Amino acid sequence: MSQVMKLHLEDESIIEGRAFGARREVSGEVVFNTGMSGYVETLTDPSYRGQILVLTYPLQGNYGVPKARAAEPLAELHDRFESGKIQVQGLVVLRHAKNPSHWACARTLGQWLESEGVPAIEAVDTRALTRKLRERGTMVGHLVSDKRATLADAKSAGESVVMAEVCASVAVPEVVRYEGGPMKVLVVDTGAKDSIIRSLVARGVSVVRVPFYKDLRPFVAECDGVLLSNGPGDPKDMMATVEQIRNVVFASEKPVFGVCMGNQLLGLAAGGDTVKLKYGHRSQNQPVQDLLTRRCYVTSQNHGYVVRDDSLPRDWEPWFVNVNDGSNEGIRCRARPWSSVQFHPEAAPGPEDAAFLFDDFLRLVGSTRV
Repeated sequence: MSQVMKLHLEDESIIEGRAFGARREVSGEVVFNTGMSGYVETLTDPSYRGQILVLTYPLQGNYGVPKARAAEPLAELHDRFESGKIQVQGLVVLRHAKNPSHWACARTLGQWLESEGVPAIEAVDTRALTRKLRERGTMVGHLVSDKRATLADAKSAGESVVMAEVCASVAVPEVVRYEGGPMKVLVVDTGAKDSIIRSLVARGVSVVRVPFYKDLRPFVAECDGVLLSNGPGDPKDMMATVEQIRNVVFASEKPVFGVCMGNQLLGLAAGGDTVKLKYGHRSQNQPVQDLLTRRCYVTSQNHGYVVRDDSLPRDWEPWFVNVNDGSNEGIRCRARPWSSVQFHPEAAPGPEDAAFLFDDFLRLVGSTRV
């Protein structure tokens, strides 16, 4: 018989369902994703670190989980894993498949979650829960396996994550180098998805992946361009990195391209400001518009903070805008080769409409390379 599990929300509401995955208590921000597929990529995305994820599509795990990720993230260029482990605190679904069917399936979603100590709950009306989150905004939640537990019990039992420490836990611990070609790009890792590295190497670029807390000076001097990666949490917790971008990266005048949190860090370094969205953008169907060409793209996104357009200094301008809510989706410097986007050009999972941005960035790097 399936064990009862409950999700306690900070508004004191309780959602009951059936447990699968690991049997333990956790706490975290409850966020939702509306993607129809790509749960392997989504669950291993470092930007979800510290969060309890609600997946709105009614069936999850139907194509199972492939064999364990290779130790080397570039061993398979089409690897579906975005990091070396599941990053979410917990998972909430309507239903998970116990008998998946796919040629690459090596284990079920439940088996994968259990092996990595991640609790999950099913038989939850995830769309109703999403409507609640859209009305109330992101809330803290507590997953507990004891059906008699109160909210106070859940808070004390739940394993929480200190968001200020999250980026350090998901960035590479030491400098990693990937050989791809004569052009060399520094990736400042604040929780980078492996697909960003794969996208660069597949284009014939060598990558130097450096954790954000390292002194960036020697690496900026060595490389031809700089990419600021995605990552979890509030960008204002990363002000030491912002200062490095302002004082080291900008001083080099080399091309800079930011992705997701990289957009927010670049905006802060430029002198702008960031704000938290009510419930964030987490899906594979977010429409954005290029304010220069007026062309629209469908994009993959995962973020809870955005740059405020009205905070940008005079030599910076908004580049992309979210068609749904008008929030910022990218910025550009008018005087220097520095730009960034709030969405994920590497997709994974999701559309590849915006992959050309890597090509544009690398052409710029090549044209300024000494």
